Amino acid sequence: MDKKFVAINYINCQPEYAERFEQLFATRAHAIDTMPGFLDMQVLKPNKEGESYLIVSHWDSEDAFKTWTTSSAFIEGHKRGFEDIRKAKEEGKTPPMTSDFKVYQVISN
Repeated sequence: MDKKFVAINYINCQPEYAERFEQLFATRAHAIDTMPGFLDMQVLKPNKEGESYLIVSHWDSEDAFKTWTTSSAFIEGHKRGFEDIRKAKEEGKTPPMTSDFKVYQVISN
C-alpha cells in the first residue's frame, strides 16, 4: 500500500530528559501499531544536542491519523510522557519536552 499521509511530531527535550525520552520509546506500549490505517513509524534521533527528535508516522489517510490522536490507545501510548510533563508543571518546572505535530500529504515515493 502506498503511504498517503505522514505526521511528523517534532519533540524538543531538555538535555537532562533526552535519555528518559529515548527509554520511553524503547519500552513503548506499541498502541499505535494496531490502529486502523497505521502503516509504520520511525523515531529519529538528532545528531546534535538541542535539535528535535522526529517521530514520523505513515498512515493510509488523514482520518486514520486523526482517529489515532483522539483514541484511548493514544492516551495509553503517551501516558508516561504526559505524566512527566504534568509532574514538572506541578513542581513549577519547565516541561521536560515539548511537542509540535506537522502533517503532510505524500506526493511522491
